[in-house]
Amino acid sequence: MASKASNFSDLIQRVAASCLLHPLAATRHENRAGDEEDESESESEAEAEAEFKSKEEEEAEEKEEKEKYKEWWEGTKEEARIEKMMEMERVMKEVFEAVSSMKRAYSTLQQAHCPWDPERIRVADVAVVGELKRLGVLRERFRRSSYNGGSSRGGRSGGVVGVREVVAPYEAAVEELKREVKVREVEVENLKEKLRNVATLSTTVTKGKKGRSHSHSLSKKKLSCTLQPQVAVAPTSELFETTMSQVREASKSFTSLLLSHMRSAHWDIAAAVRSIEAATTATATDSITFTNNTPSVIASHHAKYALESYISRKIFQGFDHETFYMDGSLSSLLNPDQFRRDCFTQYRDMKAMDPSELLGILPTCHFGKFCSKKYLSIVHPKMEESLFGDLEQQRQVLAGNHPRSQFYVEFLLLAKAVWLLHLLAFSLDPAPSQFEASRGAEFHPQYMESVIKFSNGRVPAGQIVGFPVSPGFKLGNGSVIKARVYLV
Repeated sequence: MASKASNFSDLIQRVAASCLLHPLAATRHENRAGDEEDESESESEAEAEAEFKSKEEEEAEEKEEKEKYKEWWEGTKEEARIEKMMEMERVMKEVFEAVSSMKRAYSTLQQAHCPWDPERIRVADVAVVGELKRLGVLRERFRRSSYNGGSSRGGRSGGVVGVREVVAPYEAAVEELKREVKVREVEVENLKEKLRNVATLSTTVTKGKKGRSHSHSLSKKKLSCTLQPQVAVAPTSELFETTMSQVREASKSFTSLLLSHMRSAHWDIAAAVRSIEAATTATATDSITFTNNTPSVIASHHAKYALESYISRKIFQGFDHETFYMDGSLSSLLNPDQFRRDCFTQYRDMKAMDPSELLGILPTCHFGKFCSKKYLSIVHPKMEESLFGDLEQQRQVLAGNHPRSQFYVEFLLLAKAVWLLHLLAFSLDPAPSQFEASRGAEFHPQYMESVIKFSNGRVPAGQIVGFPVSPGFKLGNGSVIKARVYLV
């Protein structure tokens, strides 16, 4: 297509040069020669011309037109010739402007194909066709003004055939693109089917295997972001329970990564655990510090549960509000039905998206603001500087951007899972009721489950809650998602 546009531009330049430097007869001959060259390069145009006339007829018409131009030129006064040349210059100027506009429109048309933008393609296509029609009008204007109303080639009138000749290569290219689109659609459907099979297989393998390494867990989660089964058509309690399970898995994975960084940075894990325990009983949940010297009730190898409790408390804070208290919106109260529909639509749209790719395009969307707020809440400056040696990720987040580091990407997987759970919660009618176990409370198996597994599978008598690990939910259908607790 680029070659066609370039040939047409060269043709216009040769016509303009000939009009300005040579008599009109020579100009017509050069223009006709350029037309023949263009037609010889276009197989479709050559076939169209062959339907109307033979080669001998074309040569006879060209000779006849050349004689008419010669007679007209020789019989025209000098003043008329000068005026005619000025008119040709004006026409050529308009031709060049039209060609430039057409090339710009065609460039826009090409750009709209990658990434595919149907609306831009439609607008650019209209612009290209409009400029081609404008060129056709200028062509006929040139022919009519060349000599006193003389007709151009026999049956050609009104510029319709001329426009068709110019548009024909583009129409052929569009048809070719349509065929390619059909082929690509078939390929896409085949790939979708393969993805569904892989997703099903991945789910089966996940149920049968546990205890795999962190790196494998991270790659599995990234795979699940892109290989999702078909999204449900309506919010259900079962879908909410499934999403809550994904939140717990993402929370465990991010907790393991954070704990490994803390150990690599030679943190005093016991002191951090004591600080977290103290925060569960305080009215204000401060960040992790090392100032509390109260003896810990947590075994040394159970520090991950205290850290997960800290992360869960931070990221679920504000869950009961429709925007996590990021603004004062009351849409869920003013128009509850529409708000529920909008929430589930957002859930479906975001379900299969990779959070890193989404925030790369829309870093300051509501989800992006949620991620920034929660990251800064969980990882305060002193913690980040201790873990990574600088505050680069903090600076990027404060600037409204989202780092591509492994640590932040793992955090985004957790943030996305919680965000989807939040959207589902506000899609259900009635909305799930969140609850959390209090430290020192008696263990109730109906509403709680222990993160520590006991030998006989049953919790011994006399166990109480050391601290909550993650919240629970009571759903509208009467089912309960148990709160996870650490028992002592």
